[in-house]
Amino acid sequence: MAVESSVLLKWYSETARDLPWRREGVSAWQILMSEIMLQQTPVVRVTPIWEEWVERWPVPSAMAASSQAEVLRAWGKLGYPRRALRLHECAGVLAAEHGDVVPEDVDTLLSLPGIGSYTARAVACFAYGQRVPVVDTNVRRVVARAVHGNAEPGNPSNTRDLADVAALLPRTRARAATYSAALMELGALICTARTPNCANCPLPNCAWVASGKPAHTGPPKKVQKFAGTDRQVRGKLMAVLRESHRPVERAQLDIVWPTDPGQRDRALHSLLVDGLVEQTDDGLFALAGEGTP
Repeated sequence: MAVESSVLLKWYSETARDLPWRREGVSAWQILMSEIMLQQTPVVRVTPIWEEWVERWPVPSAMAASSQAEVLRAWGKLGYPRRALRLHECAGVLAAEHGDVVPEDVDTLLSLPGIGSYTARAVACFAYGQRVPVVDTNVRRVVARAVHGNAEPGNPSNTRDLADVAALLPRTRARAATYSAALMELGALICTARTPNCANCPLPNCAWVASGKPAHTGPPKKVQKFAGTDRQVRGKLMAVLRESHRPVERAQLDIVWPTDPGQRDRALHSLLVDGLVEQTDDGLFALAGEGTP
């Protein structure tokens, strides 16, 4: 069973969200920034930060000229700040080796720092209209239900997942690129994980609905918690350093998580290992790039 392209494209043209990175005149670099930011982060949190970044760093060389710390500070509370460091590194390569332009083809995109399979294909598709399969969590869920009749997708498989979506793409390049966006939109708005809105789904046929919506039979999905985790502690430590424009004493970091010093020490060590934080010769702590005189 296929996900009918004409029906899905019509639905998308009528209901697609007006997201700023989908508008006319947005460059491939700006789309790349949006894709990096949107990984594991909701649209509502990304939009204002992305708009600030487009204004501040309209081309890769502008970001490359800024320090790591400036980029980390501007990243704010988007989470997973290693993404910001890798994007800064990527900007330097684009400026130095690609004429300040994001490449069009997937293989070259994959050679850039911090660019994985999904991001490379997303940029090729959404920035340049390439006919390439783009697979995220939402797309995997739509395909699992509409095509395979499963309530949830199985474990990710790059080869299988890409082949599944490639088989659905319309033949023409322009329609294929829009179709990829529409598949994502369907998963984000209608075919959601917890409460799929099947009554308003535009697809006339869905293998999962046709088989009576069988329940997921695999192991339950792990719910990612945040409170009390090392991620939360790392975020609190990073907040102290973002708010200071000079290295801080260890005591200023210790007070953000006094209940479990061992966990706090572990979180700080991981930030140092990840290159997000630096320690000065005299034992102070700073964001990457700000610990060296």
